[in-house]
Amino acid sequence: QVQLVESGGGLVQAGDSLSLSCAGAGRTFSGYSMGWFRQGPGKEREFVASISWNGLSTYYADSVKGRFTISRDNAKNTVYLQMNSLRQKDTAVYSCAAHTLTIWGGIYYRENDFDFWGQGTQVTVAS
Repeated sequence: QVQLVESGGGLVQAGDSLSLSCAGAGRTFSGYSMGWFRQGPGKEREFVASISWNGLSTYYADSVKGRFTISRDNAKNTVYLQMNSLRQKDTAVYSCAAHTLTIWGGIYYRENDFDFWGQGTQVTVAS
């Protein structure tokens, strides 16, 4: 039983930075691979970034490479998404998710690989 709560969203200007947090409110997710996804208005949910259980491996969508950084602090049961140089196209509801389907805590990036999801936090980037 993993409960995830995102926070940190808001309204920012293009070029600004924003940091999102995903905190576990139930069982610790320290042994699980974690990911961030986003869904813009009228669009399908898309992969943003993922991180292995120990934080040693990360993977990013091409659209955010070099701008976003995913990290985790298992002692705090929290995953982060640092977003820099934000663009209007980054506007979306950002959700974190956990992979608990297998015991391998490596890199996952497909939506169906994640079985626990937070409710999301809105990020709006204005020009």
